[in-house]
Amino acid sequence: MNNKIKIIVSWIIALWASNVFLGSLFYKFDSSALEPQYIFNTIGAWLSSSVNTTIGELFSEYGAILIGLAELVTALVLLSPIVLWKHRKKLHCIGGLMASMVMAGAVFFHVFTPLGWNPTWSVVNESACQAVFIAPNSCVDTGLANAALSILILGIVMFFLNKKSN
Repeated sequence: MNNKIKIIVSWIIALWASNVFLGSLFYKFDSSALEPQYIFNTIGAWLSSSVNTTIGELFSEYGAILIGLAELVTALVLLSPIVLWKHRKKLHCIGGLMASMVMAGAVFFHVFTPLGWNPTWSVVNESACQAVFIAPNSCVDTGLANAALSILILGIVMFFLNKKSN
């Protein structure tokens, strides 16, 4: 593959992943946001019952912040070649790997826990819904797991596009 095409594809992936990561930060760091409350409490309850109560409680309490920080650092690595162009290939290689690892966890929890592929949670009214209001007092997020899966796959692609070939 032509080097220019690799660079363009790498930047498209970096911009997509960074957009998703940075776009969700507000919700992960806002303890009153209903969607992350539902997601991290559901996973925390599952961890409590299947792994360890303390781990589950910690994940419910701090999981959104921890994942938010991992996504923020990943986005910064992916976007840092804007100012560190000389190291673009290495940073995109590392950033692609980081994005895939973070999203592997997300995909795992969407597939193997009660969270499910399209999380649905209760709200008081439609204005409290941050995703798609599907029925009285109910919201569903149909894009979250799809975005996670796309970044998992594209991060792997980005890693292989930018890794050193010997």
